Amino acid sequence: MAKKLKTYQTSLGFFDLAIAAPSMKAALEAWGADSNLFHQGAAKEGLDPNVIAATMAKPGVVLRRPVGTDRPFSEHAELPTDLGGGGPTKVVRKSKGLKAKQPSSRPVDKVAERKAAFDYERERRSRELERAKEEAARQKERERRQQAVGKAQTALDKAEQEHAKRAAAIQAEADALEKRSQAEKARWDKEKKRLEAALRRAGG
Repeated sequence: MAKKLKTYQTSLGFFDLAIAAPSMKAALEAWGADSNLFHQGAAKEGLDPNVIAATMAKPGVVLRRPVGTDRPFSEHAELPTDLGGGGPTKVVRKSKGLKAKQPSSRPVDKVAERKAAFDYERERRSRELERAKEEAARQKERERRQQAVGKAQTALDKAEQEHAKRAAAIQAEADALEKRSQAEKARWDKEKKRLEAALRRAGG
């Protein structure tokens, strides 16, 4: 069954972040945090009724506001400009309604909790599907690159083998020439001695 949601808050970069999630782990995952911000004291459970109302209205969605301000949280917060508009007003109205109903309308709270948990699960599944698509695209790109690298490596190996074969043939020719050169030198030394001896005898 879907777990009851709680509101969690943190600050990352230029924004305060808030989310309705079933656990701290789920909140960290949605924020994309690579460390446990709760253990570091950089994240906490949200207690502000307005923030709780805003996150429960969009469970599983990361809401933002400029860091260090008390502006209402929204899905698309911009640093340089005032958020204004009807969004924040709606959030405030919802929070007032929640505060008014909580003490007296327990069954409605249960229904709202179940709906929020259902919405959170839907958002989480949507997020997981998006991540799976991105991972599949990254995997495809990795495979394409590996294929290209493999093709280039095969071409390099083939060229190296061809070079080694040609270099070996040239070396063999060089060795054969060296042998012929040595044989010719030996023949000439012998012939030269014979002719010099003949010359000495003729002059003698």
